[in-house]
Amino acid sequence: MQTMQRYGFQWRLALLMCVSAVLAGCGINNIPTYDEQVKSAWAQVENQYQRRADLIPNLVETVKGYAKQEQETLTAVIEARSKATSIQVDASILNDPAKLQQFDQAQQQLSGALSRLMVVSERYPDLKSNQNFLSLQAQLEGTENRISVARRDFITAVERYNTEIRTFPGSIWHKIMYSDLPVRENFKATAPQADQAPKVKF
Repeated sequence: MQTMQRYGFQWRLALLMCVSAVLAGCGINNIPTYDEQVKSAWAQVENQYQRRADLIPNLVETVKGYAKQEQETLTAVIEARSKATSIQVDASILNDPAKLQQFDQAQQQLSGALSRLMVVSERYPDLKSNQNFLSLQAQLEGTENRISVARRDFITAVERYNTEIRTFPGSIWHKIMYSDLPVRENFKATAPQADQAPKVKF
């Protein structure tokens, strides 16, 4: 009797392992995996935008020292930064297309204000040769590149996730097990030439 019970247990265990292997092989874990990749890519987008926001006060102070008469441009940058950083963002924003668009528009406005500030700096040769300004310029240029890369990675992650839940067999697993996970909204260009980073060369 014990031998039969032991064989029965081993048989059930082997069957469970086979079913698990089949399910794992047919993509049952793809949807939550891709969803986590979307969240991770979004966190990197946020990280790079925050890095840019952190550079702006020093940049504004440096420019102000050489170009006090450009108060309107400096104020526009400060206000755009304030608006961009006031939008509370976390992974839940990915489920709200309107908030995602609002966040993106605020970042685009900040990019536009920074571009105008860079144009203004052309008028001040002393500013363009200031070491602190040159360092901030290099950091800002690098950050704009990182933002572009982070946005591209986010777009790719969203595309992979959305494709998985809309195609076979992912669409089946989505209906059966992951129906609470929505289709994700992606970045859209919200301003003319929004796909281009602001020019920061001096």
